[in-house]
Amino acid sequence: MVVKKKREHSGNVLFIDASQHFEKVKTQNVLRPQDIDKIVNTYRTRAAEDKYSYVATLQEIAENDYNLNIPRYVDTFEEEEAVNLKTVAKELKKLDADMKTTDATIAAYCKELGIETPF
Repeated sequence: MVVKKKREHSGNVLFIDASQHFEKVKTQNVLRPQDIDKIVNTYRTRAAEDKYSYVATLQEIAENDYNLNIPRYVDTFEEEEAVNLKTVAKELKKLDADMKTTDATIAAYCKELGIETPF
């Protein structure tokens, strides 16, 4: 967060969401040089970039009850791919059939060995 009293752009606020731009190193996250460069470049140019940064006017912030939560201004939502239920149902039926075949094979081995089947 950068806060300045005497700002050049006093009519708007730049929001940057760099929460996905880092490298996981054991138990800590580390900003890589390219991540730092992107943050600094975005800050200097005040560039709005889809899913990364947004320049909000003071009017817009007022309309949001002065809520400064970054997700309110920078939408990082990724829509998930639709699930084809017919395909999933077919796969489940095939798996069920495979399991029945495997169970029958195990039961045959158990009978051959003279042990009780586990199911």
